[in-house]
Amino acid sequence: MKSDTIPTRRVVLAGLAVALTVGRAAVAEDIPTVAVTKDPSCGCCEKWVVHLREAGFAVTVVEAPVNPLKIRLGVPRVLASCHTAQVGGYVVEGHVPAGAIKRLLTERPRGMGLAVPGMPIGSPGMEVEGMEPDTYDVVLFGPDARAVFARYRGADLT
Repeated sequence: MKSDTIPTRRVVLAGLAVALTVGRAAVAEDIPTVAVTKDPSCGCCEKWVVHLREAGFAVTVVEAPVNPLKIRLGVPRVLASCHTAQVGGYVVEGHVPAGAIKRLLTERPRGMGLAVPGMPIGSPGMEVEGMEPDTYDVVLFGPDARAVFARYRGADLT
């Protein structure tokens, strides 16, 4: 039996709204929340959080002393940076690009987490107008080993 009813614009828009809401919920379920611990006065950490949110991550932020957390999580001192995060059972230390975190969560390599030691110019949250971005390594680390996971120039893979 054929229907001659044409859906109204309101029905079509309501259907699209439902589809978008369901689609966003499905994406949010696939990407775990990133729990960031940072110093309350750190502006670059806040910029990194914005970078993660723009990449689709849900992010919670705790403002507290970070060094006790780094020690508890086993972040090597030579890999330390200004903030520490936890996501999907991994540690993320410093200005790690969102793309590297997504790859980490997809590939699930053996290790404790990823780190970008120091604060390289041009890394997410460390953009400085008028300065060329640094080339830097994202390091996969564990209790016994470290390896280059990815190399970036600014926010771009090299």
